[in-house]
Amino acid sequence: MGLLSLNETVESVSASGRNKSRLPVDVLLASSFLAGAYIAFGAFIALVASAGSPWPQGIPGLQKFLYAAVFPVGMIYVIIAGGELFTGNCMFFTVALFRREVRLQDLLRNWFLVWIGNFIGSMAVAYLFGRVGGVLMTEPWMSYVYSLSRGKCSLSFSAAFWRGVGANWMGCLAVWMATKGHSVVDKAIVSHLPVMTFVTLGLENSVANMFTVPACLFAVGSTSQVTWEIFLLKNLLPVTMGNIVGGAFFVGGLYLFISRRKEQAQNAM
Repeated sequence: MGLLSLNETVESVSASGRNKSRLPVDVLLASSFLAGAYIAFGAFIALVASAGSPWPQGIPGLQKFLYAAVFPVGMIYVIIAGGELFTGNCMFFTVALFRREVRLQDLLRNWFLVWIGNFIGSMAVAYLFGRVGGVLMTEPWMSYVYSLSRGKCSLSFSAAFWRGVGANWMGCLAVWMATKGHSVVDKAIVSHLPVMTFVTLGLENSVANMFTVPACLFAVGSTSQVTWEIFLLKNLLPVTMGNIVGGAFFVGGLYLFISRRKEQAQNAM
């Protein structure tokens, strides 16, 4: 069985947005908790696997590549097992909204509740396993999670925003391509590549950051460069805004536009 066509993919994505808009609050929160936890586990294993790796001097990109190669398992968990992920819903609901299958209030309700659920799920993994379980309470992982978090919190607002745009352009591309596939293997492979791309480039995903920076704060504590206030206002806010633009415009919006224009051109023949 071949991949879904462009129009079939648009229909599937829009139907997903419509179905998600009908979910009750408790289901949304439980599903988004799981999705946040899955993304956190992906970021967690990437952090543990790549920390302190003895790369040759002058080849720092290899450590980033190892981190990025492992990180996508979280997205694969979400796609295969299921869950409500804020970053992916930026695409689903935009397509459904422009096709008039959901209302603006449906979109805002879903995004708000799922963002909260993702945050709780990500922080739960950071606290229960990073802090209480002690995985991040020893070196080299404590220093590495601090280094990652300090870099995220030191970004300017505009840099964090645009890194957020790029990350969810690739993140929603992963979901879009997984939607076109039919088998578990199809979905796992095609969703891995775009996620690996944005992580290698150092782009910013809001849900992953909901794990990484709280994990640092739970393990290391607040410092002059990493605090809850700095994280929420200088990183998570602009990254969330960028993620919305990346998923809504560069994937959902543009593919919907292309689909409609192709249909118009064919009808005009």
